[in-house]
Amino acid sequence: MKQKQFLNLATAEEAEKRFWQAVMPKPCGEEQVSLQDARGRVLSRDVIARHNVPYFDRSNFDGYAVRAEDTFGAQETAPVCLSLNPEVLACGVVPQNSVTKGTATMIATGGVIPRGADAVVMIENTLPLDENESGNKAVNILKPVVPTGGISLAGSDIGAGEAVLRVSDRMGYRETGTLAALGEEKVWVWKRPKVGIISTGDELIAPGEKMELGKVYDSNAMVITHAVEELGCEPLRFGIVPDNEPQLEKAIRKALGTDFIILSGGTSKGEGDLNYRVFEKFSNPGILVHGVSLKPGKPLCLAVLDGTPAAILPGFPASATFTFSKFIDPILRAMSGLPPEQKTTVKASVPARLNSDKGRTEFHLVHLVRKAEGFKAYSTGKGSGSITGFARADGFMEIPRNTEMIEAGQDVTIQLLGEAARPPDLMFIGSHCVGLDYLMGEMQKRGVSCRFLAVGSMGGVMAAKRGECDISGIHLLDEDSGMYNQHLITPELHLQKGYRRSQGLLFRKDDENFADCNTDFENFFQQVINNPEVHMINRNRGSGTRVLLDRYLADQQPSGFFQEAKSHNSVAAAVAQKRADWGVAIRSVAEDSGLGFIPIQDEEYDFVIPKERLQRPEVARFLSLLEEKNIQKKLSELGLKT
Repeated sequence: MKQKQFLNLATAEEAEKRFWQAVMPKPCGEEQVSLQDARGRVLSRDVIARHNVPYFDRSNFDGYAVRAEDTFGAQETAPVCLSLNPEVLACGVVPQNSVTKGTATMIATGGVIPRGADAVVMIENTLPLDENESGNKAVNILKPVVPTGGISLAGSDIGAGEAVLRVSDRMGYRETGTLAALGEEKVWVWKRPKVGIISTGDELIAPGEKMELGKVYDSNAMVITHAVEELGCEPLRFGIVPDNEPQLEKAIRKALGTDFIILSGGTSKGEGDLNYRVFEKFSNPGILVHGVSLKPGKPLCLAVLDGTPAAILPGFPASATFTFSKFIDPILRAMSGLPPEQKTTVKASVPARLNSDKGRTEFHLVHLVRKAEGFKAYSTGKGSGSITGFARADGFMEIPRNTEMIEAGQDVTIQLLGEAARPPDLMFIGSHCVGLDYLMGEMQKRGVSCRFLAVGSMGGVMAAKRGECDISGIHLLDEDSGMYNQHLITPELHLQKGYRRSQGLLFRKDDENFADCNTDFENFFQQVINNPEVHMINRNRGSGTRVLLDRYLADQQPSGFFQEAKSHNSVAAAVAQKRADWGVAIRSVAEDSGLGFIPIQDEEYDFVIPKERLQRPEVARFLSLLEEKNIQKKLSELGLKT
């Protein structure tokens, strides 16, 4: 058979660059789908919680709603006797009466906490009485409880206004379940790119057909179909097409209605390989690369046919899989709205020398063996035609095109195959903020996975000192200097200035107790905290807001002092739902909840970073993000001053 030679091989880097620049991949538009149909889809917008979860302060178990301070000192030998209020709070019952000093209300698991109560005593730690000294029903408390004990606070799971899921997140059952708990019926997702898949070759038969000499089961179509599904695409299979030029052209023209066309086989220089010849009949711009200095994968053909991206993958399974992973996967990810794949790698040493063809980038499938001193990488010895080599390998190494051999004992980087557990690229621990939510969303759009744990400012500082996080968001005031955050910095920590946000007093706009709030604030504040009928909602100790509150309260303990919320959203929820009358939180939370807001003080929300992590590329990218003008503009729109 007459053969033609590859005379102008492109390097792998050149091929990638040409294809990417010609396609310029981007998502194929967005659509709204029902939550029922959202599994596996990719979010095109952040999902912001419209409600708190839980929606109200609720009891964690059957027992009695009480004021925690009324139980202090209780013990089995000296119980505290509380009068029993007449109502019983089963699930779904809205409380009508307040829990006042010396009283308790029976409550079921999941019941709404009544006004005045700040804890629940388990029923096992009580002893009901038919009547007390006054002749009323009562209950003996056998063990004391702490404020908020036995209560799940409103917003303690998810706070209204919090970014629950972010753009480019892939929807699984956990994500859809979360949105169902938030009451979401529909969700915005990227449209699935349609990928046309054509298998070519007279030798191919479909799985299930009778095997004959000279025939090969079509495995590539199955691999490609499931690979594109995993990338959030919709595969459209056009079947097996024989080596017949008119039939091939007809199938390709039919597939032009898709967003991407993938063929396998028929891209070598043999006379029977017709696919690339059919590709030559198309323009705009037509064939970009035919032949890459790659092993396996040399015969790869990349093109754009009348505006539709297309590729002819080598017919051998390992070659097809490698070239798909390297050249097609990144394009389809971008078209699906997914972030760039974060490769999982490990270091390993090579036990035996490996020779390589100089001038061609070469991939070697390996088995990993764990030794006491680390991993050893053994070549599978499988060629490009192997079907089992790729499936059974643990990973592969990439040998640069100018390297002739890898010596025995040399350390190499192995890219793992398949799903592997990996930590996030950036770990945030500290105080929550809507601005931080936005910044993490922007990082995730850029392919940097982020995770956040809300533990308060002081908890974040301690986590940074212990090296448990990359970045900690904090806003802690030094009462002596009047400055924020700088007093917490030690030689091993770096302080990165963030933005300013306004802290203030939240209240219901129709509450008559706050009708004179525009008068002198100091006098008005004293009137509020000295009124026993006006209840506050406090913040958790260790939070920056609690430090600010304690400064203004100056050791005073107004009504509701022992009832603590762990977030700004929980404060707003307590006030909006009339379980408290005022609290301190940031302006944006007050506005989102429709509450009145009296500014108290602008505070500085900054970022603490362990110095040893400043050189991490992901940390550097986050710091660079803070300097971008469009990012600063968006933060300003959120009410944050950069």
